Amino acid sequence: MSTQLAPWQQRAYDQAVATMAEGRLGHALLICGPERAGKRAVAEALARYVLCTNRSSDGVACGGCRSCHLFDVRAQRDPVEVRPDGSLAHPHGHSAHPDFILLGYEWRLKPSPPRPRTEIVIDQMRELSERLALSAEFGARVAIVEPADAVNYHAWNAILKTLEEPQPGRYLWLVASRPARLPATIRSRCQRLELRLPARAEALAWLLAQGHAPDAAQQALDATRGDPGLADGWLRDGGMQLRREVADDLSRLARGDAAPIETAQRWTGDEQAPARLYHAADLALAQAAGLTDPARIRKLARWFDAANRARDLLRTTVRADLAVAELLLAWRGVQASRTGTGART
Repeated sequence: MSTQLAPWQQRAYDQAVATMAEGRLGHALLICGPERAGKRAVAEALARYVLCTNRSSDGVACGGCRSCHLFDVRAQRDPVEVRPDGSLAHPHGHSAHPDFILLGYEWRLKPSPPRPRTEIVIDQMRELSERLALSAEFGARVAIVEPADAVNYHAWNAILKTLEEPQPGRYLWLVASRPARLPATIRSRCQRLELRLPARAEALAWLLAQGHAPDAAQQALDATRGDPGLADGWLRDGGMQLRREVADDLSRLARGDAAPIETAQRWTGDEQAPARLYHAADLALAQAAGLTDPARIRKLARWFDAANRARDLLRTTVRADLAVAELLLAWRGVQASRTGTGART
């Protein structure tokens, strides 16, 4: 497993395995860290190890038992869609492995075309609780909920009893980039396993090992503030190019060379709208970091908050183009007192 995990992921995995060896790994685990840091990879590697019927004491699953075989087949066959934020959309949350449950966004089949839900709902969590209570074929049952910060409030109530009254050999692992969004009653019942960003030299070496050019890797690390998983994702899926396009749009808006409503319609015209707003908010944060004027910093901070609220509104029935147009009009106002033009990348 060590050859499949990045160094910072391996450290988190080793910590969890050591805790298990000492008999201190509880039934509920909150695995948290930056987006695309590999939290799910660590969770799945740990599940494979826990379910292995011939695991070694040094944290390695045997790879040859029936449980390992089913787990590996599951990884190849499970119907999963990766959403723009790196989280998962599943049709039902079932798995080829009888003792492993991977729960994410379900598909909403109507209206057509089918689309992933924007939150994890109570029926999913009720089913999860029921499935965890079933007898285990391999001696344990593991459930991973990802992203746990998308579970709605009422759905948490459906799993609370499972957290409060755990059965032996049952594990519930919550994967979250924003753990503060989880209710305090849930967080307080979970052990915490946190993935931390590696040193820049280690992050850069890992990006180069993934085949990225040195200049591109450096730029992506700068843009992600040292997050190699996010940098790798942006380099592979066009995120860096999208970020440059968003920065250019913000610069043109600040100069008066672009109209907010037209830009908003373009930003919300495809499935990249949440990613564009993410980059826009982050670019505002980067601009504020280079300032010393408290008044301008406050303006950018308010716009940063507004951009994140607009991103949340995309999940509702609010007209997305109008919400984003209002945001971009406000950007022009924020930049009106700025000396020079353009947005930092």
